[in-house]
Amino acid sequence: MKTIGKPALFAATLGPVQSVLGWVIAGALWPGYDPIRKTISDLAADDSPVQWIQSSFFILGGTLSLIAAIYARSFAMPGRVVIFLGGVATYGFTYFTTPSQDSSSEMHRVFAIISFVLFSAWPLFSMRISGSYPWVLRPVGAIVATLGFTVISLWFLSTWTNPEATNVGLVERIIATAQTTYLSAVIWIAWLHAKRS
Repeated sequence: MKTIGKPALFAATLGPVQSVLGWVIAGALWPGYDPIRKTISDLAADDSPVQWIQSSFFILGGTLSLIAAIYARSFAMPGRVVIFLGGVATYGFTYFTTPSQDSSSEMHRVFAIISFVLFSAWPLFSMRISGSYPWVLRPVGAIVATLGFTVISLWFLSTWTNPEATNVGLVERIIATAQTTYLSAVIWIAWLHAKRS
């Protein structure tokens, strides 16, 4: 059985923390910013007074995803590739910012959608058949997780594309937190499982 490298544990520990800290700190420093109505990307828009703060956290999150993909060797290789590409997509939507709060960037939307899809699909591609791996990487765990992420991703995308939605920021934060936390949990579970074996 392949094991989890220590850099992946570092990424798994820091990942969810930095994700939440990013939008909390940036949002707190922008008077009047509404995290329920406004997206995380609005914090990194060209007209945002805290653009550099949120963009820095985006870049850190993308880098941690790359580290996790490289060193989470318990995951099947296709899943590691999906996570790696998700990290690259994070760089993409960070680079292609939205010009303002009231406008959109086609490339930003494309990279953001790719990121959400990849970070929803990685459990399926990381699946292991062998019984030597923990249940979260086995077929039932991987399929259930992927279905769960598919449902909440569709919920977010339907909210995001609805101009009348007033809770897009909240929905985005729910799925972003779920995605980073679950990836971290699976990495730690796989590491603990290998340590006990």
